[in-house]
Amino acid sequence: MATLADPIDAPRTVYTVSRLNRETRFILNECFGSLWIEGEISNFSVPSSGHLYFTLKDAEAQVRCAMFRPQARFLEFKPKNGDHVLAKAQVSLYEPRGDFQLIIETLEEAGDGALLRAFEALKNRLAAEGLFDASIKKPLPSLPQCIGVITSSTGAAVRDILTVLRRRFPAIPVILFPVKVQGPEAKSEIVRALNLADRLKWCDVVILARGGGSLEDLWAFNEEIVARAIHACGIPVIAGIGHEIDFTIADFVADLRAPTPSAAAEAASPDGTAWLERFQRLETRLRQSIQTRLNQAERLLGFLDKRLQQLHPAKQLSTQAQRLDELELRLRRATQNRLALLETRLQGEAARLLRYRPDQRLMLLKARRDQLARRLHTAIHRRIETQRHALVCASQELQAVSPLATLARGYSITNRADGRMLLRSCHGVVAGDRIATRLADGTLISTVESIHPERLTQGPES
Repeated sequence: MATLADPIDAPRTVYTVSRLNRETRFILNECFGSLWIEGEISNFSVPSSGHLYFTLKDAEAQVRCAMFRPQARFLEFKPKNGDHVLAKAQVSLYEPRGDFQLIIETLEEAGDGALLRAFEALKNRLAAEGLFDASIKKPLPSLPQCIGVITSSTGAAVRDILTVLRRRFPAIPVILFPVKVQGPEAKSEIVRALNLADRLKWCDVVILARGGGSLEDLWAFNEEIVARAIHACGIPVIAGIGHEIDFTIADFVADLRAPTPSAAAEAASPDGTAWLERFQRLETRLRQSIQTRLNQAERLLGFLDKRLQQLHPAKQLSTQAQRLDELELRLRRATQNRLALLETRLQGEAARLLRYRPDQRLMLLKARRDQLARRLHTAIHRRIETQRHALVCASQELQAVSPLATLARGYSITNRADGRMLLRSCHGVVAGDRIATRLADGTLISTVESIHPERLTQGPES
């Protein structure tokens, strides 16, 4: 049945199935050319020819794919069912069956799978080189003079970091090194910022930060050149990348890993409140110490003032002047005494020299002889007088004890007439005996007519 839209006499073009499929294939090739497509592998098979056949699918559709052996030889991984891949392909049609398909030119892993494998490979290699060793980690300054921040100037991370730093210690200056934190240029800008911070040496610590994101978003911090730039940086680097569950290569190489950018700012800055409390304690101790020192200095000043009054410079000068005068007088006296002593010694030596002259010595010996002669004459006369005086005294003493002196005082000595016996008792004679009595001026010879003994009076001791 003809319609108004179809001309009644229009010629008909009849396609064969092969022509339709062929022309459709040409149209598809010209329209799409080479394109990139992402999907999950299923129905994967590898026949003996070495070609790869599989289906790429997503949640809503699927498409058949073929990768011929020459291209399959350059694959860097072994595809399998379930792999999420990214393929560069030509849109085509398999004419014998009329199936829509993709001719795969290159195939690579897509999504977190490939990135995680690359992450682990780089991590293991850098760990083997010692870039993660704790022994090479640089200590963080307790009170940095300046903090550097390497991050995006428009992201939330820089606002969080500045807020934390302003809250904790607003006096510390912050230098921002703005960089891209995502995309192909991010790694180069991060490396340049690290090198610039290390070269300028304006900062004591550097925060390398970025907010959260997927593994692909954070991949700039998993690049090897970034890791080596962190390792080569002479300034301590704190990595605050992503959230607490996110780990990057930069976290392992950095001197300190913080779970978030805010935590990195906390780690880089001291607690201002704690420092203020410490300053207050130190101020109290300083005041007490200063007061103690002032008290000690005041006591010392009083003591020194008293000593100064006792040892005033004027008094010291007058004392020293007096001492100088005294020493001057002593020096003069010592000089005069020394000169006098030398003069005396000179005179003595001169006298000794004169004494050794023969004529002088003869004169001296003659004078000595005359002196000795006079001394001898004087000594003889003195000795004679002394002996004469001693004789007179001895004579007087002898006279005093002489029996004649006793007789002169009226006493007498009686003995027998023959002189053989001195009579001391009346019993020594008998009547008729002749006795001789010696008086001071002579001797009486008499005869005893009678004897009258008398009893001697005894003293108290009888």
